[in-house]
Amino acid sequence: MTRRPCWVEIDTQAFESNVRLLMSQCAAEVLAVVKADAYGHGLTICAPAAVDAGARWLGVTTVEEGVAARAVCPAAEILVISGPYPFQGDAAVANRLTVVVWEPWQVAEMEQAARAVGRAAGSLAVHLEIDTGMSRQGIRPEEIASFLLHFEGDSPLRLDGVMTHLFAAEESDRRTTLEQLEALEPVLARVRDGGVRKAGLRPMWLNVGNSAATLDAETTGRLQELAAKYGMRLMLRPGLALYGVAPEFAPEEPATVAELRGLLRPVLSWKTRVVGLRRIEAGTLVGYNGSFVATEPMRVALLAVGYADGYRRSLGNRAEVLVGGQRVPVIGRVSMDQVTVDVTDVPGVAAGDEVVLLGRQGQECIRVEELAGLEGTIVWEVFTSIGARVERRAV
Repeated sequence: MTRRPCWVEIDTQAFESNVRLLMSQCAAEVLAVVKADAYGHGLTICAPAAVDAGARWLGVTTVEEGVAARAVCPAAEILVISGPYPFQGDAAVANRLTVVVWEPWQVAEMEQAARAVGRAAGSLAVHLEIDTGMSRQGIRPEEIASFLLHFEGDSPLRLDGVMTHLFAAEESDRRTTLEQLEALEPVLARVRDGGVRKAGLRPMWLNVGNSAATLDAETTGRLQELAAKYGMRLMLRPGLALYGVAPEFAPEEPATVAELRGLLRPVLSWKTRVVGLRRIEAGTLVGYNGSFVATEPMRVALLAVGYADGYRRSLGNRAEVLVGGQRVPVIGRVSMDQVTVDVTDVPGVAAGDEVVLLGRQGQECIRVEELAGLEGTIVWEVFTSIGARVERRAV
């Protein structure tokens, strides 16, 4: 059956190019973040593309996402960033997932699952998250000594990585980031200097850094120094940059970020088609509650997209789309499943013509930053709000 004409196209070559670019620039292990269905781009498309580009590690949010990633990437290392939920340990072990832990019950969950299948002492890798100021997940630095006791004795768990989340890496003065690293360093010293008594349990990975940190050479350099000081290897976790968009830095953008921004390639285009056309006269109302009133005779096109697809209601009477290589305005309110646009000034528009909601057509481009600005949100939310009923196509 032919599907409703509303889809996104995922440029896998662009995605792979972005992965390789980041890997070449940061001189660290790159964990490609494909959580939230690869930021709305499609995990089953992007996870294999990341591996094809050379990424050895994939990052997901949940065990469920990890299982889905394992199905398409049988040889990849997969990190479950938000840790296991109760009764998920068995699935994590069975699917060879590395989970992040910070609660004692998570450790107990993973130990029980590992013992149930006869895993040897120190054979199941986990990453330990440290809360260095975000107050979201992770143990506090002062809790490290007692928490490390979980990895002693005959525990099947191995502390393979120490992780934290930089929550202001796009602030170009780097003050908050430096404060976080200052909070993290005593934890690393405790691990190195006696937090773990048993040989072979010292962590390999210092797992720190998002897209902003990855793009900023000065921050990456500081992370490299910190990892080397404690005999670890640096792991970075870029997300947004993989999809061709660099975070906005403030108050000014570091030079390395500006350079890399120009090299990143957009990955996603969002498209629909003209479903029908009609001519209306001056004074005609358009859409719910007549929020648009024609001031002259117009030609109006109906599109197969709406807020149920993630094209926000707030875009009504504000956004533009591309038809015939030209920008045309959205008129009237965005409905659940449909949008109307003014194509009066575009010659030859016909039913079935392709329309670009996000991306390039001819010389014109609707950028994700433009939609985010109109919606009053961030680009991450624009991508991840594209609905599941919108088909993802690899191109």
